[in-house]
Amino acid sequence: MPDERLLLVHAHPDDETIQNGATMAKYVAEGRGVTLVTCTAGEMGEILVPELEHLAADREDGLGEQRRGELEAAMKALGVSDHRYLGGFGTYRDSGMKWHPDGYAIPDDTIHDNAFWNADLTEAADHLVAIIREVRPQVLVTYDQFGNYGHPDHIQAHRVATYAAALAAVPSYRKDLGEPWDIAKIYWSAMSESRMREGLRRLREAGEQTAFEGMDPEGPLPMTTPDEDLAAVVDGNEHVEQKLDAMRAHATQISTDGPFFALSNNLGNQVWGVEYYRIAKGVRGPAGEDGLETDLFAGL
Repeated sequence: MPDERLLLVHAHPDDETIQNGATMAKYVAEGRGVTLVTCTAGEMGEILVPELEHLAADREDGLGEQRRGELEAAMKALGVSDHRYLGGFGTYRDSGMKWHPDGYAIPDDTIHDNAFWNADLTEAADHLVAIIREVRPQVLVTYDQFGNYGHPDHIQAHRVATYAAALAAVPSYRKDLGEPWDIAKIYWSAMSESRMREGLRRLREAGEQTAFEGMDPEGPLPMTTPDEDLAAVVDGNEHVEQKLDAMRAHATQISTDGPFFALSNNLGNQVWGVEYYRIAKGVRGPAGEDGLETDLFAGL
């Protein structure tokens, strides 16, 4: 077992690559342990590949298996060998979502019976408690309390990860799930507000008006985090090509001519190589010149 171990809890395949792909590749290359737990197979995702539209939930309902393969390919690109589904593949289904008029996600009108949004919190947390006590990570990464943009599965992943981290540390709780383990540091994935504004400005100046349509670089950006609330930044620029390869692997969800790659094409690949975090538990370690930790394990 590596001396330093990172656990990430994400809602659907592709979330991990977009938010933390460079961090994951960097830490694997450095010999640190990286474990990814994905809570659903993303069965309700939008299909961007026309020839695979038959896999949609309202047709053959086979997108989950497709995305399972995409995630395996993405993890191979990042070098991550330890990946699990919460409770096992298919235990929890993608809950789906719809957009609120104000621009954030909310639960859809109809939700499947075994949707992750409907999961019993203690039952779901126990699945993760067993993994925490097995892997014994010093650092956990997940979403904030709003799931970054309101998606019900992101919010549920935050709840499950937070509850499981607390339960895993209790010596008398569910001794059958392993020896207690207290995770030293917990982070929430974040997007730097200033960096996103800069990116949007440069996209608009380059004549790219359709990427992130409706997002005004001078207006409210609710999915971003004010820079003063950021605690850590991981520079994974040396591994950005691995991250981009992993993004390409999620072909049903990320189009190479869509907004994510528009950022890369117009701003250079470095836009995806630097990833930001908010600290939710633990003591911040030594900081770099900008006042942010440069390593999630700083101070441990």
